[in-house]
Amino acid sequence: MSILDDALARVDAMVADAITLINCESPSEDRVAIERSADVTARVLGLRLAAAGLPSEPERLVVEGVPHLRWVLGDGPRRVLLLGHHDTVWPVGSLDRLGAGVSDGTLTGPGCFDMIVGVVQAVHAVALLAEHGGADAVDGVTILVTGDEEIGSPTSRALIEDEARRHDAALVLEAAGDGGAVKTGRKGVSWYEVEALGRAAHSGLEPHLGINAGVELAHQILALRSLSDAVAGTSVTPTRGTIGTTGNTVPASARVTVDVRAWSVEEQHRVDAGMRALAAIEDGARLVLHGGINRAPLARPDAAALFSRARALAPLAGIDDLAEIAVGGGSDGNFTAGVGTPTLDGLGAVGGGAHADDEHVIVEHIPHRTALVALLVQDVLAHGVPARHDGQASSETTT
Repeated sequence: MSILDDALARVDAMVADAITLINCESPSEDRVAIERSADVTARVLGLRLAAAGLPSEPERLVVEGVPHLRWVLGDGPRRVLLLGHHDTVWPVGSLDRLGAGVSDGTLTGPGCFDMIVGVVQAVHAVALLAEHGGADAVDGVTILVTGDEEIGSPTSRALIEDEARRHDAALVLEAAGDGGAVKTGRKGVSWYEVEALGRAAHSGLEPHLGINAGVELAHQILALRSLSDAVAGTSVTPTRGTIGTTGNTVPASARVTVDVRAWSVEEQHRVDAGMRALAAIEDGARLVLHGGINRAPLARPDAAALFSRARALAPLAGIDDLAEIAVGGGSDGNFTAGVGTPTLDGLGAVGGGAHADDEHVIVEHIPHRTALVALLVQDVLAHGVPARHDGQASSETTT
């Protein structure tokens, strides 16, 4: 039985595992939900590893209350890091509205594409390698499933970077690009919060005594447009905001989150300087800036050699023409590449609708992607990896 045959035989089990995980909602900022998700993820994935004669219990690494799961396979030098996350963007209750299941060859449910199916594929790829060649066939593999990727990996970043430094290659099971393309480039990500501070007053009796933080924030939101650069591919996007406390009070505070994406470190630093140069417009108002550069870009040289191998192996996985793509979204692959570890991203599910109601995975691709991951792990373990480059980790300012 070939690796692809084995993966094809597992498709029903993989879908069942994915649905079990989807049914355990896991929004990143809900600590109770994340704890529950870690428990279910450890159990579901552990059973698949145990069936292949591998250690089933992960190390549960809790950082600032957030649980991350790590399976270290074998006693040999660390060679391949398989990286995923069990948190999603969907608040508890989304499942009641959207449901989870398979219809006409499509798996749907909150978090299925980003990135529950990818995590399932990673573990089944390792399990089928062990079933083909015993535990020695995956000696040197580490599986790391974190719990806060969707909010920038604040507690898992150091763990990811440390693991990446220990390994020769990182394979990231984030969802594929259009048509199943793997991701050989990602924009760098910076996250900020602009906070405007004013003075409260009764908006009917004494509005003139107040300093309106909402008006000040409006000035700043408009000013942010000048920091974008469409030619360079740099976007500066105000996203979530809040103003004031009650409907009849001049707001004393207002804040907006700002999402920045850029193809180069130089652009990230240009925008960072511009953010720090913002100045208050309204008399008496003040600004406070939180945040900073979160992820450096994942550049194609970080992924080129691994992509070449994956493309050569793809026909054995039933994939005729594996394509590559560069995308605006960031992932933990930015961190692994940033410390100098060759990284290939987007090895996970084929589908679409990430973070949207139409999130979905095309089931027929699941076994082929799983076989590709298994073949790539096998190849790296057997033949080594390209020399590490000198990683340039991004600077980071936290709120």
